[in-house]
Amino acid sequence: MAKYIGALDLGTTSNRFIVFDRRGNIVGQDQMEHEQIFSRPGWVEHDPMEIWRNTRAVIRGALGKTGVSGKDLAAIGITNQRETTVVWDKTSGQPFSNAIVWQCTRTDEICRRLEKHYGQDGFREKTGLPVSTYFSGPKIRWILDEVFAARAAAEQGTALFGTIETWIIWWLTGGPQGGAHVTDVSNASRTMLMNLETLEWDDEILEVLSIPRGILPRIVPSIDENTWGHTLREGAFGATVPVCGALGDQQAALVGQVCFNTGEAKNTYGTGCFLLLNTGHAPVVSHRGLVTTVGYQVRGKKPVYCLEGSIAIAGALVQWLRDNLGLISTAPEVEDLARTVENNGGAYIVPAFSGLFAPHWRSDARGALVGLTRFVNKGHLARAVLEATAYQTRDIVEAMNADSGVALTKLKVDGGMVANDLLMQIQADILDVPVIRPRVTETTALGAAYAAGLAAGYWSGFEELASNWAEDRTWSPQVAPEAREEGYKYWRKAVTRTFDWLDS
Repeated sequence: MAKYIGALDLGTTSNRFIVFDRRGNIVGQDQMEHEQIFSRPGWVEHDPMEIWRNTRAVIRGALGKTGVSGKDLAAIGITNQRETTVVWDKTSGQPFSNAIVWQCTRTDEICRRLEKHYGQDGFREKTGLPVSTYFSGPKIRWILDEVFAARAAAEQGTALFGTIETWIIWWLTGGPQGGAHVTDVSNASRTMLMNLETLEWDDEILEVLSIPRGILPRIVPSIDENTWGHTLREGAFGATVPVCGALGDQQAALVGQVCFNTGEAKNTYGTGCFLLLNTGHAPVVSHRGLVTTVGYQVRGKKPVYCLEGSIAIAGALVQWLRDNLGLISTAPEVEDLARTVENNGGAYIVPAFSGLFAPHWRSDARGALVGLTRFVNKGHLARAVLEATAYQTRDIVEAMNADSGVALTKLKVDGGMVANDLLMQIQADILDVPVIRPRVTETTALGAAYAAGLAAGYWSGFEELASNWAEDRTWSPQVAPEAREEGYKYWRKAVTRTFDWLDS
């Protein structure tokens, strides 16, 4: 029997390939960043071919570092930045344009037209999502409107659409020579095109957006014993490895954190920040700005749904402090700088760089730095950067508690930012609940590995996965209730200062 499971983590800023053993421990990995392309204000793009090249490179790199052969892998699981949209030619494999990234706001006018005719919640009953530049459907429409070659190919039946996992699965399993064109239910639920009840593309919404069904991938379970395809022997793995598990990155983290029971929640701190609450086998419609999404599905079983709060800018705010302002040289330095002060000095940063996501959904908002006095120094700004992530998370938790009717009592956390001990303490203080970091914090990639391993029979079931989870550290609240509420009062005031910055 194969010794290991491989996981591709196709993130917003980098690609990684990680090899896991049966206990969920990391055997080895490799990582490569890809370019962030900002061609206009508010526009964010990636080069799909660079992502494919880097995918092959990190696979070879991780296998080479560990001495693991492709033949030693039971299966490959994939997790990905969600909503990012690629349209390509199925005969050549060439994309018609750069990928439009989930953060990109270029579809604002398309969304305004949809809101005018249907309202912001016009598709929420079917899809669980508000009309927003965040989701893939309007991005597809933009490409078909603005890129002549894509529109012509769609009319001729030679164009394919996919989010990043679809793009890479297609290439891994053959590309123009018969690659599998599939998307799992968790990613499909982020397009604004899939009906949450039927788990199929919705014909009415496709007609509204004038998107031809023929360009869309086949929707499959996240954990699928019916293997979608195998890697090519002449490819990066040097072996035919089954590809049978895929999850959007936040759903993958939910699985990696073994939140299999209704009421369990996790928060992932990466480029953005995403809090998911397992609501069981029935979708819960949010009335407070959250989205309803598919968490995961095992073939032959009912899907598991989630309420999700999506924050566009979390770790990206630390990058902004580093790259745009030059106040730190490396991301980890933000913790040391923030520790030079006891509080934020009255300063608040609301990072609405591409509008505000949940629970506000204000595409007209833009970032604001408020509360400045001569007293504020760079340490206070670093502290405000960390607090911005924690306060945005509280906004989500407040809405989630009200929607679900169940108060959050603890929060499992993961992602790159959880290495920041100060941020974790700030988060516990602002939420007034314990914050728990697991021993293995690479839970997004681990969730993808779990999906593929369950499908391939490498793991016996959810019970075995739950036995792998172990706590690393817990932070408990340490501030007085009055101070907590005073800080949150000014945060909410700061958020309102970002509204209506862009004219309609």
